[in-house]
Amino acid sequence: MRIFHDYRAVPATAKGASAAIGNFDGVHLGHRAVIDMARGAVPGAPLGIVTFTPHPREHFAPDAPPFRLMSPAARANRLAKLEVDTLFELPFDAQMAALTPRDFAQDVLADGLGLSHVVVGRDFRFGKDRAGDAEMLAAFGAEMGFGVSIADLLEGQAGEVSSTAIRRALTGGRVRDAAAMLGHWHRIEGSVMSGFKRGRELGYPTANMSIAGLHPPRFGVYAVLVDVLTGPHEGHYTGAASLGVRPMFDGEGANLETFLFDFSGDLYGAELSVALVEYLRPEATFDTLDAFIAQMDADCARARDILEAL
Repeated sequence: MRIFHDYRAVPATAKGASAAIGNFDGVHLGHRAVIDMARGAVPGAPLGIVTFTPHPREHFAPDAPPFRLMSPAARANRLAKLEVDTLFELPFDAQMAALTPRDFAQDVLADGLGLSHVVVGRDFRFGKDRAGDAEMLAAFGAEMGFGVSIADLLEGQAGEVSSTAIRRALTGGRVRDAAAMLGHWHRIEGSVMSGFKRGRELGYPTANMSIAGLHPPRFGVYAVLVDVLTGPHEGHYTGAASLGVRPMFDGEGANLETFLFDFSGDLYGAELSVALVEYLRPEATFDTLDAFIAQMDADCARARDILEAL
């Protein structure tokens, strides 16, 4: 998958794509429906994605609580798995925000990216002050030489499939409900950072990852599937993970601490993808370290049972 960040510098060999436009936070089933429409809209055309970094909401409200379901890198990894040919990951800055709907359609989509077809959701808004909508984009496309398809919102068993609904499920610890809307397990991806090595002292060495900038799922302990993406230990593992602020040790910044079953090795600096499979229990404090270790033993035994049943 090729990735471009400047719509003014896209080579002719990357133009002509049939592209879905949106933020694609989570790359859930609704997003995949839009992507599939783009895939089939122009036979023989490369499949493209037009998205933005940072998310426009982060540009307009930089101090708002974190809400993203995945980092840009994780989003790119997921889109590559869907066999997207070209990702146009455009910077959303003051200049982009100031473009009128017409200028966005002409300068970015038609002239810059040279798209042959565009697919958007029915609730799509674009241009300065969100003045453009899907029907306006269709009119611009007819004028400027690219086709436009408008996708209806996808409905799941529990209602509309959306990033907002997925955040609600994760906040409640309902990770299987979130997975049903995503079409895949919710994953937290990032580099393993150095920690305080408390887990190693207790017989449970963990790989620690930051969740900064991401919407925090319910704090607590989870059964997890782990992909080690880089380094000498690349591969698939199972484990248990604690997400939160470690109240047993006076509370610190929230992160994800993952214990890999039947693993021995150094993961510092490796890239991990940790899938939340089932919520086991909330964070808690214990009167003694022995009680804490006993609870971790129980957590890991339960996580093993859950993961072996998948």
